[in-house]
Amino acid sequence: MPYVQVNGHAIVPDPLPTMLMGGYGHMTAMQVRNSSVRGLGLHLARLKAANRELFGQELDGRIVVGRMRQALDEAGVRDASVRVYVYAPPDGDSPVTTVVVRPPVPAPTSPQRLCSVPYVRPFAHLKHVGVFGQAHHLRRVQAGGFDEALLVGADGLVTEGAITNVGFVEGRAVVWPEGPSLDGITMLLLRRELEQAGMTWRQQPVRLDDVARFDAAFVSNSTGIAPIARIDDISFPHDDYLVRVLPKLYEQVPWDVLA
Repeated sequence: MPYVQVNGHAIVPDPLPTMLMGGYGHMTAMQVRNSSVRGLGLHLARLKAANRELFGQELDGRIVVGRMRQALDEAGVRDASVRVYVYAPPDGDSPVTTVVVRPPVPAPTSPQRLCSVPYVRPFAHLKHVGVFGQAHHLRRVQAGGFDEALLVGADGLVTEGAITNVGFVEGRAVVWPEGPSLDGITMLLLRRELEQAGMTWRQQPVRLDDVARFDAAFVSNSTGIAPIARIDDISFPHDDYLVRVLPKLYEQVPWDVLA
């Protein structure tokens, strides 16, 4: 049994801190309202795919949903920010699922300021727990007065934000950068809504030097969608037609009850 000390005080050893510090696991994050989630099936598909890739095991979505509901009930809330983590256990048995319930986060309302940084997340297709690189860049740019870091590869290709997907507007089409990035749930849901509305979206390489040619830009994550006011010293209008329409389209996404 390991000896564990926190701030100079010994604590009873627990497997959870060991797993947390190990940095090997995956997760998903969502906003819960009235015990319901947008894109629940996509969240479960993300967890299952990552579990197969990292641990070579199937993850039972029904158990995950049950534990989420249990956590909300025991926390005594119906509205919350919920994260589901899956970690490798120290004994090599089945992966351990951890549900974290925090207060709900409202959708962003102010246009966001992004600062580009030379970084690409490793294993970017996974929402994994190894976030030091992006967290470091995010803290640094926020200390400089920006809201989000724009991750750019060594080849100058824009990939994603530190905690968001980044999209651009070209005429009446939405353009998402092509490159190593996470398929965010909000982005996937938004693509569905665009298709159902008969609107155009595409994915293509976007270089940092190219961003000035776009008509507008926006970010999205589990909290919602917000316009981009600027990337570095390049300003964007936040009253563009599509930028105003996108949050309305997202509001049409149905909520899935955690049951």
